[in-house]
Amino acid sequence: MTTGFPQNERYGLTSQLRRAALSVPTNIAEGSKRLTSREYARFLNIAEASLAETEYLIMVSRDLEYVTPTLAAKSFSEISELSRMLHALRKKGGSCWSASPLMSFPFLFQPSTVDCRPLWLYAEARDSSTLMR
Repeated sequence: MTTGFPQNERYGLTSQLRRAALSVPTNIAEGSKRLTSREYARFLNIAEASLAETEYLIMVSRDLEYVTPTLAAKSFSEISELSRMLHALRKKGGSCWSASPLMSFPFLFQPSTVDCRPLWLYAEARDSSTLMR
């Protein structure tokens, strides 16, 4: 998404959008290894905030015409679904849940066989709509 941004945004909007998007799975991964559900829920909340930041930065990118309205709408749809899943997981206290809805996102869920907390791995998305491109 950011490869078409102007060169003068390289250390501005481009960098900020990439960092915000990467912060979502990073906080989920870190939180999943915390010792208590309360700590895990706190990191899930931080991931939710990073997702909201990502959404806003895509709005700015769309308004500046760096991103097409179609690509922005697709991203907003994915962000909305991820937001609902993160919220639900946080409300459950980080307990195990179904992975199937996540498979369409660049974050893969695999249940841990030891403690039932998710192991989040960053992976390439199946199409070119990923925020990191």
